[in-house]
Amino acid sequence: RRAGLPPPTRVSGGHHHPPPPAADLAGRLLVFRPARDKGAEGNAKCLDEKLWARLAKRLDYQTGDFLDPETYQALARRIAKTGHGNAIFYLATSPRFFPEVAQRLGDAGLLDESGGGFRRVVVEKPFGTDLASAEALNACLLKVMNERQIYRIDHYLGKETVQNILVSRFSNGLFESFWNNHYIDHVQITAAETVGVETRGAFYDNTGALRDMVPNHLFQLLAMVAMEPPAAFGADAVRGEKAKVIGAIRPWSQKMALRNSVRGQYSTGKQGRKKLPGYREEANVAPHSQTETYVALKVMIDNWRWAGVPFYLRTGKRMSVRDTEIAICFKPAPYAQFRESELERPKPNYLKIQIQPNEGMWFDLQAKRPGPELVMENVELGFAYKDFFKMTPATGYETLIYDCLTGDQTLFQRADNIENGWRAVQPFLDAWAAEGGEVHEYAAGEDGPEAGDELLTRDKREWHTLG
Repeated sequence: RRAGLPPPTRVSGGHHHPPPPAADLAGRLLVFRPARDKGAEGNAKCLDEKLWARLAKRLDYQTGDFLDPETYQALARRIAKTGHGNAIFYLATSPRFFPEVAQRLGDAGLLDESGGGFRRVVVEKPFGTDLASAEALNACLLKVMNERQIYRIDHYLGKETVQNILVSRFSNGLFESFWNNHYIDHVQITAAETVGVETRGAFYDNTGALRDMVPNHLFQLLAMVAMEPPAAFGADAVRGEKAKVIGAIRPWSQKMALRNSVRGQYSTGKQGRKKLPGYREEANVAPHSQTETYVALKVMIDNWRWAGVPFYLRTGKRMSVRDTEIAICFKPAPYAQFRESELERPKPNYLKIQIQPNEGMWFDLQAKRPGPELVMENVELGFAYKDFFKMTPATGYETLIYDCLTGDQTLFQRADNIENGWRAVQPFLDAWAAEGGEVHEYAAGEDGPEAGDELLTRDKREWHTLG
């Protein structure tokens, strides 16, 4: 159950029942009412009662403790009675139970595909908390099933704009011809949130911004931007190229990891007239917590295409705007032709790909402002999805669950991709554990600490303006 939603409605044979006591929820398959919060991601304005009624008639649940072997035997008997061999098991449990549940599914024969139907397992993030735990989780999963049956889900990959990165890159010759270190100066990837930790204080205080966002969401966006063209748009080809580029991220020494990372934590601030609490004032957060709610990193990719091009990543909570975007900064045009004029040095061109909230792509370029004087002004060329296509509220899960049903693994992470991601962030984790790694304060409603800006200004660059 997601925090903040109404109590769940259990459905059995199409008949609704009152929600059970909280202590009785463990191990049950539950159906939830849709979110009514207008600000919820993907929230529709209303529920189609007719469609819901059709779906409700087909829903059922199995009661049991998922640590009890009898639960799985009962589930196997129940599935057998349906007469269908296909089954998907979605592990919506605490991550510490992933290995246990997978092992018991295997022991009960629920992952056996010898009967002709498919058996698939969906695993939610986080996929481990560091490299060692990620490797252990993958090893455990692969003991009871093969990679073809495992769907490691990250809802970012189901978003239309994320998928469009590949289409835009590889179907337009204009892009691919300058998509390399000869023309691109650097790449920025940002995931900014205006919300705090909300009701996730206990989880977040043991996780932090880096573990929560970087090895999954941000590295998946990086992979989409930086991967080589796949031989085909099949799952193996696409995931293979993504794993290669994540594996090519330079492993920093502890000294360089500290130099190329910034940690921040929000303090009391304002959003408009609304006063916002500091992170340490949130529920279930330690009063002297050193957990980061903001992280900025500089990473380098050591391959022919990207040699010398820095990738700057940042993510944070309680920032000024909600904005997930990729900003690709191109090398500036030569200044020689303008040096005799009073013009300022031309600004660099950016290609901005916004994932949310205003999905679309925009290209910044310089143009002369009409008039007798030579004055340059920045203009944008691009499109917003909503202006060209009919957009329906979505979170990304809709696409991914459908792909799981059809057996398409293109948008799901493979074991080597997961492990390469943790391998790339492990130096930062090790450096912070050994050296401390200062946690810089920033007021809620601001775009992170000053140290985050300095990560770029020391390289004579600056963050692209959010929004």
